[in-house]
Amino acid sequence: MSADPDNRNGAVKRDAAILVPVYRSAEGELHVVLVRRSEAGVHGGQLAFPGGKRDPADESMLQTALREGQEEIGLGPGTIEIIEHLPVLETKTTGFRVFPFLARVVTPGVWRACEREIAEILDVRLKDLALPEAHGVATEQFPTWPAPQQIPFYRIGPYRLWGFSYRVLHPLIPRLLAGEWRV
Repeated sequence: MSADPDNRNGAVKRDAAILVPVYRSAEGELHVVLVRRSEAGVHGGQLAFPGGKRDPADESMLQTALREGQEEIGLGPGTIEIIEHLPVLETKTTGFRVFPFLARVVTPGVWRACEREIAEILDVRLKDLALPEAHGVATEQFPTWPAPQQIPFYRIGPYRLWGFSYRVLHPLIPRLLAGEWRV
């Protein structure tokens, strides 16, 4: 694997998969489930979706997403229904090609985080993310970028959801709130 985190040399991207877990609460509100990664690792402290790298034993990217959903937040067999295979996206700085899967989930009584990987599980109402005050833009500079860039994000409590996870979620919010998929 190339040590070039920006993939400027055209190295083959590493494959990963994520679940975008959504559900409708008893009150009829649409929710999305996010995680805050533990401080260790490449994405330490960031908000993200449950997911990770493909293991050699995974027969498909869907299997990777399902395995990661179970490992990271305890979504077991029978609690996940895949609604849509979303477009494959590439990370901009960490060298991953990510296969996202929109999933209707049955929430457990209590979320169970894999303490080694997940610092916190966030259950967020989609209508809150659609509010203008939930949106922000920050200027950021990363070592692999030639210049600072404007980065859009969602405010979720004291956190920011930005980068790859923002790029996945942003186009889904209006579609989910408009009822494009049965959730």
